[in-house]
Amino acid sequence: MGFDLVNSKALTKIQSIILIAIIVVAALGTTAAYFFLGGQNQSSETIKIGILTDIDGASGRHIWQGAVLAAEHLNAEGGILGRQVEVIGEDTDFESGVDLTIINSALIRLLTFHDVDIVIGLATGEMGPMIQDVIAEHKKIYMGVGGIPIELTQRVIDDYDEYKYFFSEFNSTVLTKERIDMLLHAREITGFNNVGYLVDDHPYFTDVREAYDNTLPELGFNLVYKGVFPPFNTIDFSSYFAAAEEAGVEILMPQSIFDSGIPLVKEYYDRQAPMVIYGGFISKAGYLESWEKTGGKCAYSTLIIQGSTIGYPVTSKTKPFHDSYVERWGMAPFFLGASSYSKIRFILFDALERARTTETEDLIKALEEIEVETTSAGNFAFDSSHSTLVTEYPADNPDGEIIINLLLQWKEDGSLVPIYPKWLMEEAEATLTYPPWAGPWD
Repeated sequence: MGFDLVNSKALTKIQSIILIAIIVVAALGTTAAYFFLGGQNQSSETIKIGILTDIDGASGRHIWQGAVLAAEHLNAEGGILGRQVEVIGEDTDFESGVDLTIINSALIRLLTFHDVDIVIGLATGEMGPMIQDVIAEHKKIYMGVGGIPIELTQRVIDDYDEYKYFFSEFNSTVLTKERIDMLLHAREITGFNNVGYLVDDHPYFTDVREAYDNTLPELGFNLVYKGVFPPFNTIDFSSYFAAAEEAGVEILMPQSIFDSGIPLVKEYYDRQAPMVIYGGFISKAGYLESWEKTGGKCAYSTLIIQGSTIGYPVTSKTKPFHDSYVERWGMAPFFLGASSYSKIRFILFDALERARTTETEDLIKALEEIEVETTSAGNFAFDSSHSTLVTEYPADNPDGEIIINLLLQWKEDGSLVPIYPKWLMEEAEATLTYPPWAGPWD
């Protein structure tokens, strides 16, 4: 049984309130469907945006919440092309383990049963090629959030007519170039050359690990430790740090997208590990509230953080988004929430307003010509592979560039200071602070 949100007479009596629709267990398939439509002056024709993610998961929740917030903001301003924006989510249960059958079913339901105009969601690991093939068959646009394997963008280049429907945030090549440039910066300011990584065993980091293995030795680094841990619910990192210490690691690069980030940085602090935590993407230790959650034990860790996560004003859109997200949801936004928000609020809004239609071919052309400010880019654009256009690293000039990630260090007083990009560190007159315990900095 459903509820007609568009034609309900009850809605006409509630003028300035944004409504979250009831959660409906769909009549077909095994996934749960989540509907949202908010705003005033609603018509029977909406612009439907599908969200493909683990809506109840730690990161998927932010993708959904970012999309809902973007729809709220747009609908409060009259929608797009005079039509309200409706977001419809299909739950993939992704964070419990990748099940391509569930993901495929959820995507097809969005495209057929819900008849969405555009789909937004993850496309990491083995799900990426399947997603590309399905949307090519249905000739609907898919916009990926977060990093994706380079193979997906290469397919767009190699067979444009088949895969032109796929647009991504940034591919693994961009991510690895960024992380390696961060490490070169670390060597410049510390003089340390013995490096290691501690990465959760998730497809999201496969390409990053391979790049570390292949590229760091070529750049003269001593890659002395390669640590990999289970991606879900790892809470004891003592053996990993012991192994890194024995290997002589001076700079440790941790990577974790799930809840393991908090115990990881606490173990570093409690054992007074004689190394620098630097260049790590640890999602759960990169929020402003992480200071309280760790009891201040994230101090001295230098972590990859997006400006939108902490409200750092990378662009004029960053802090307003952050503040409205915190007010709306009572939590800081994970970077994927900023991504889904920007794709709807700025990128799709601009492209649809210029295309004047939701017809796929016209919208593809409009997206290929996009130049718009987002929460992370002064001038966002797509390259020929439909991935985010990023200048070559190092990024010495901030004007108009996209800043995918910042590198900030937690200080002992709970403040965060920028360490990367280099120009931002110099602009802030910041310095890297070593822990007060013994280490190679002595």
